[in-house]
Amino acid sequence: MSKLRQAGHVCPRLPSPVTALAYDLEHGRVIPAHVHPEDQLLYACQGVMTVHTKAGTWVVPAQRAVWISAGIPHSIQMSGAVSMRTVYLRARMVRRLPRTCCVINVSPLLQHLIVHLCTHANLSRRSKVQAHLIDVLIDQLEMVKAVPLQLPTPTDARAARVAEALQSDLGESVSLDWVCKRAGASKRTIERLFRHETRLSLGKWRQQLRLLRSLQLLAAGEKIASAALEAGYSTPSAFIAMFRRTLGTTPRKYFENIQPGLIGR
Repeated sequence: MSKLRQAGHVCPRLPSPVTALAYDLEHGRVIPAHVHPEDQLLYACQGVMTVHTKAGTWVVPAQRAVWISAGIPHSIQMSGAVSMRTVYLRARMVRRLPRTCCVINVSPLLQHLIVHLCTHANLSRRSKVQAHLIDVLIDQLEMVKAVPLQLPTPTDARAARVAEALQSDLGESVSLDWVCKRAGASKRTIERLFRHETRLSLGKWRQQLRLLRSLQLLAAGEKIASAALEAGYSTPSAFIAMFRRTLGTTPRKYFENIQPGLIGR
């Protein structure tokens, strides 16, 4: 297996219009900040990946993917053993997806296609078979739907201090009024800043923070009850209800439904 193309700067441009690579990474592994000249589709067969950029954090559970537009510096953190499949596409081959980052649902066809592309590594339209595969990939990516698994980062210094404080204490023990006051603004001002800069209320932002943290904990092997409490939920049932609203199923069923047949091919 090739070494990961890790760099603290721009990675070299790939010669093929589509390149697909497979990696198996241990829990806790971090790929330092780097940037690609290509668009990138980062898919998790197993485990949870957390992508960090200046604009925010995106948590990618198994059998979801994150779209990372060309030119965006990012780092990647692994929770649990991760089977990563990554597809690089020449910039703007897919027009419908945004020029930012987003977590997307991956259809069964797209799952199998990503894994299959990794057996080719470098794909070119000079091959009739590979040209068909590229066309199917683009068609599938044009139809994907985004999943709300991102945590935007506020840029205002006061809002950023509040975000940092909430990340260090996920529970209800810390009053939002007190956190805002220590950050140098009223709760009303911080609420306005969060809505303007993250498109989320302060309460929704903290709720999203807890959900994403719980996904990381579950992928690392934590039990549902302990993951719920560590992520700041008052009860496991409250956590399960939030998980179901966001991902459409319970945590137990979600992690049981990972398709082992796609792992390690």
